[in-house]
Amino acid sequence: MFVVLLKFSDKKSLAGDHMAGHNLWIKQGFEEGVFLLAGSLQPNLGGSVIAHNTSLSELQARVNNDPFVAENIVNAEIIEIDPKKADSRLNFLIE
Repeated sequence: MFVVLLKFSDKKSLAGDHMAGHNLWIKQGFEEGVFLLAGSLQPNLGGSVIAHNTSLSELQARVNNDPFVAENIVNAEIIEIDPKKADSRLNFLIE
């Protein structure tokens, strides 16, 4: 399981130009069963994604394909989590 932090760079003003592509990238991640949750970092610092069903190298390649990353609008950081215990609603993350 992974947490992806997408923090705005000094090119934040270009986000609007690439929002459609970024939203398609997010949609694809959900459709392919890799993304579990996506949302904004507050206050207006960027975004985040929780991902699973992937390897670190596969996720890094996926993140590199995000137009926001490719255009240096955000700086991406991937944090790997090895879950050991979860609420019963999230047990699928431990299997």
